[in-house]
Amino acid sequence: MSIPQRTPAQLRNMFGANLRTLGAKYASVSDLARQLGINRTQFNRYLSGESFPRPDVLDRICVFFGVDARVLLEPIDQIGGGDDPIENPFLRDFVGSGVKSIPEEMFPSGFYRFSRRSFVDHGTFVAGLVQIKRSGANTYMRGYETKAAMEMQGLPTDAASREFRGLVMRQESGLVILVSRLNAMTCSFNYLNQVPSFENNYWLGYVTRTVPETVGGVRATRLVYEYIGTKMSDVLPAARNTGFIPKEDLMPFHNRLLRPDTSFS
Repeated sequence: MSIPQRTPAQLRNMFGANLRTLGAKYASVSDLARQLGINRTQFNRYLSGESFPRPDVLDRICVFFGVDARVLLEPIDQIGGGDDPIENPFLRDFVGSGVKSIPEEMFPSGFYRFSRRSFVDHGTFVAGLVQIKRSGANTYMRGYETKAAMEMQGLPTDAASREFRGLVMRQESGLVILVSRLNAMTCSFNYLNQVPSFENNYWLGYVTRTVPETVGGVRATRLVYEYIGTKMSDVLPAARNTGFIPKEDLMPFHNRLLRPDTSFS
């Protein structure tokens, strides 16, 4: 069996074409090169098929775009995403396109205080804290359920059981966060849209939980996110005030946005 032989020029052209396709969704070549940490002149040489990246730079590019080294050998639309459903060609241009490169000014990295009505006690509210962080082109969320909330539902209260993580996606009119506990035991869906405020640090939306209709309690309710930054001097006081709270203990602007006396629809 003969193996087709491709010249270095053909391989460089294949990589350049794939790189142009992968980078087409980004605002500019300069922005993409900056995010990748690659000199723009050198990056343009990759795009034009004049040059190959070093192995470590190729690895960085593959991790960033969620592809493997086949990007050197095959057209990008023929390369599957392996076991990653977001990067699989079936979803890449639908779900995947909303995941990549959410601007910092749209949703900054750091810590957020959130509040919402309790799912299990309609007269009580939940105050919590989550962290938003970036890895490559993706934006993630991480947080911990309060021990009291886990105890109320008869669930374990160890850190691994209380932890939840999420993937942030950009929408035409806001943001979506798909959230799950370890091993996808439970999931929730968060929708957020930035609201006008003095420091532009508030987002309002709603959260839904994935339970059958027959289960009692609330399944969808309003949700407020407040960006509090990255300084521990601001984060620690917020962390100490998480858990179940009565309506009168909601922070004033959270109360105003949640409209606790108005039904959610």
